[in-house]
Amino acid sequence: MVGYSALTQRDEALALDLLSEHNQLIRGVLAAHLEREIKTVGDAFLVEFDSALDALRCAMRIQLDFAQRNAAKSAADLAEPINIRIGIHLGDVVFREGDVFGDGVNIASRVQSSANAGEIRLSEDVARQVANKIEPKLLDLGVLAMKNISQPIRVYAVEGFGAPQVVPAAVVQAPTSKLRPLPSSCW
Repeated sequence: MVGYSALTQRDEALALDLLSEHNQLIRGVLAAHLEREIKTVGDAFLVEFDSALDALRCAMRIQLDFAQRNAAKSAADLAEPINIRIGIHLGDVVFREGDVFGDGVNIASRVQSSANAGEIRLSEDVARQVANKIEPKLLDLGVLAMKNISQPIRVYAVEGFGAPQVVPAAVVQAPTSKLRPLPSSCW
C-alpha cells in the first residue's frame, strides 16, 4: 500500500481498517488465479505463480479492482483511496521452513519498490515471457540501479496502469560489462 506507514502514524485505526480491506481484496483475486501466497509482511504480499503470464494477469486484475474500489468510494466520499504498486520478477528462490529466500525475492522486492502508485512493473525476465501474450504495451523504463543488487535491472511498466514516470538520467545506465557507481542520491 502506497503511503501506509504515513497513514499509520496519522490515523492508526483507519490504516488498520484499510489494510484489512486491502488484504481481503487481494486474497479474493489471488484465490481466483491459483496462486500460492508465501507470506505477508505488513502491507506487502509475496506470492508465487506457475507462470509469469499468470502473475501479470493477476496483477492487472488486482489493480483494476483497486481502481474500481477507489472510484466507488470517492464518488460516495466514503474513504481514502487504497493505492498499491506491484513488482513482478522471474527468478530462482530457496524454500526453507515455509518461506522463500534468495536473489529472486530480493529483485522482486526492488522492482516493486521502484513502482509508483497504481503501477505494475516487471523485470526484463518477466517482460520477455509476456510481451506477445498481453494486450497492454510494455513501456521500457530503462536499466535501473537497485539498492544492494549488483547488476542493474531493465524494468518495464505495463501501459494503462498508473502513471510511469521517466527515470532521471542519473539513474539510467546502459548495459555494459563494466559497472560504474551511481550518485549516492539515487539510493
